[in-house]
Amino acid sequence: MSQIKNIGVYTSGGDSPGMNAAIRAVVRTALYHDIQVTGIRRGYEGMINGEYEPMNRKSVSNIIQRGGTILKSARSDEFRTPEGRKLAYFQLKKNKVDALVAIGGEGTFTGAKLLGEEYDIPIIGLPGTIDNDLVGTDFTIGYDTAINTVINAVDKIRDTAESHDRLFIVEVMGRDSGLIALRSGIASGAEAVLIPESTGDLNALFHRLEHGRKDKSSRIVIVAEGDQEGGAFEVGRLVKEKFPNYDTRVSILGHIQRGGRPTCMDRVLASRVGYAAVEALKDGHRAEMIGVIHGEISYTPFEQAIKKNLQLNSNMLKIVEILSL
Repeated sequence: MSQIKNIGVYTSGGDSPGMNAAIRAVVRTALYHDIQVTGIRRGYEGMINGEYEPMNRKSVSNIIQRGGTILKSARSDEFRTPEGRKLAYFQLKKNKVDALVAIGGEGTFTGAKLLGEEYDIPIIGLPGTIDNDLVGTDFTIGYDTAINTVINAVDKIRDTAESHDRLFIVEVMGRDSGLIALRSGIASGAEAVLIPESTGDLNALFHRLEHGRKDKSSRIVIVAEGDQEGGAFEVGRLVKEKFPNYDTRVSILGHIQRGGRPTCMDRVLASRVGYAAVEALKDGHRAEMIGVIHGEISYTPFEQAIKKNLQLNSNMLKIVEILSL
């Protein structure tokens, strides 16, 4: 059993709904085991600059329902350097932090992996990203809230699309991953979904617009921001050129997808993995991400979690095509 006395917890990279629930679970589980908890503000930047604060039960009261992160988040170019990580380690030792829980995505775990290797610090990661693009968990913290935000917005857009017989090109987040676009496209009854992982989507869209039903009062196309055509504005321009008879509009949902109260699913997921992170550190785990696969807690080494070699479910694209007829 590893004798850990003080766990540092931090959030890094893009915020995601449910991060606060994860912080709460880490703090309260650690205190249950008589382990101190230190909150590190603004991620790796705060770790370097000494932004540390002791946390207690009251610190995490009334936060489970809040979006964002009470510990703030920031990106740190300095931490990417060996000198920056050395400064971070100095501050950790100064504040008597002997283990870490990192909440974030690929960049967060890449930094945690390097810090753990260079200074022999046990670190456990929690998957906090709306993109759902980490290996080792069925869903990431924030993904469910983000896709629900998307379908709520698209439902509203469809109201005006039907009122004016319009075609809407709706851009959602997903620079490298189309998982938000794909699942929300099915849930919102989209005409088509364009994602970075799939080629030929634009030609398929053109074929559908040319040969599909003409009596539809509205058409919704979901585009991931990293789509190979260059995003919703470029797709909209190409559609207007080829089909000038359509009243085509473009809507960028942007950062509203990151905010808002986390769903029940995200709160429960965050609570489960937050609890499991402390138990894992107590049992001697390190350099692993805690996830949930088929309902069970899973442990995935950082180098595997950040590979982003997720296989896209081709059936999901087929579902979009068939159900849009």
